[in-house]
Amino acid sequence: MTCNFWPERALAASVIMLSCSTALAGDAAEDGAPGWNLSGFATLAAAHSNNHQADFTANALSPGDAGYSRAWSAQVDSRLGAQLDLRFDSRWSAVLQMVAERGPRDGYSPVLEWANLQYQATPDLSLRVGRITLPLFISGDYRKAGYALPWVRPPVEMYGAVPLSSSDGADASYRWQGGGMHHVTQVFFGCTTIPASRTARARAHALTGLSNTATSGALTLRASLLRAHLSVDIGRELFDGLRGFGAQGGALADRYELEHKHALVAAAGFSYDPGRWFAIGEIGRLNTASFLGDKTVGYLSAGYRYRDLTPYLVYSSSRANVATRVAGLELDRLPAQQVAAGASLNGGLNQLLAAIPRQHTVSAGVRWDLRPDYALKLQYDRIMPHQGSNGTFINVQPGFRSGQPVAVLSVALDMVF
Repeated sequence: MTCNFWPERALAASVIMLSCSTALAGDAAEDGAPGWNLSGFATLAAAHSNNHQADFTANALSPGDAGYSRAWSAQVDSRLGAQLDLRFDSRWSAVLQMVAERGPRDGYSPVLEWANLQYQATPDLSLRVGRITLPLFISGDYRKAGYALPWVRPPVEMYGAVPLSSSDGADASYRWQGGGMHHVTQVFFGCTTIPASRTARARAHALTGLSNTATSGALTLRASLLRAHLSVDIGRELFDGLRGFGAQGGALADRYELEHKHALVAAAGFSYDPGRWFAIGEIGRLNTASFLGDKTVGYLSAGYRYRDLTPYLVYSSSRANVATRVAGLELDRLPAQQVAAGASLNGGLNQLLAAIPRQHTVSAGVRWDLRPDYALKLQYDRIMPHQGSNGTFINVQPGFRSGQPVAVLSVALDMVF
């Protein structure tokens, strides 16, 4: 399957056709008057890391540069978004959202985050087609709208593990009651192709999933499962080099190369917010059968609201379920002239595996709602990579030492308009 879906074109054509049909079908418009709404959100932020041998980042697809590259960086969390909501009649609606943030290719060009057309088939069943949010996490629907979050950013260990936030395809959502709770069950299918670095791309095909969100008063529960065929153009020269060393090199390349591998993501979480305080927690597992590894991630957060201030705490962690260092090629079985090349390939493979995060973070922060639609946040993170892992840090230099805590200080002004 090739991801050739163009939601921009589909949405534009649908808008034209449905606008015409709405103008002709006056009775349908009476049930739900046509209209539109334009809104936006923005985050102006800066982050500082005391580690000068690596860069702190929120996720690999929005790389930051606080630490090694510069003492203070505005590129870790700053972004600007705009959203257009269209309503054609009581059944048809559409949404278009653009987001400008730091991308893996050093740009701030706006990216089409959402672009979908929705049909309300019944009061309980809705269908969508286009670019759609992936309903994986509790904060998945608004992870980039900082004002809606209690923290400066979603916990890096959890949300950075699956930086994909949308896919091109279709979904169906059904509302129902059961067990004294209101449920929304969603099935989705799609694909996506996005930049993974300055030169590489990530491709997820046959992306299928199931999600259920249950609410009862102040309590929200969500459980999700996603499968996809995943390919990432990273380390291709390394794996081609390994295959040049015969059967043992080929076995290593087949094991760790990320090319048409089955990826599985399972996540579950809760949010309880009665008003004066809140508690949020999530846990997930990601298995890619490649150098990205098999890892378990999670976090627990709580906060208390006192007037305009909300102090909060977060504990988050990422645990690798596979080895982050392997023996690689058996050098003593190689001819003398190939030992140096084999050792270099082993080093390159272990460098990739060291990027599987083994770390935990303790965070403390405070949110100040200084005026309607504006929130100022200050957050301190104590990040501890361990067991030889680079954690979630990028641009790691030879002097980086796993097992040493890293302090990150962040300040952000979030707004909606």
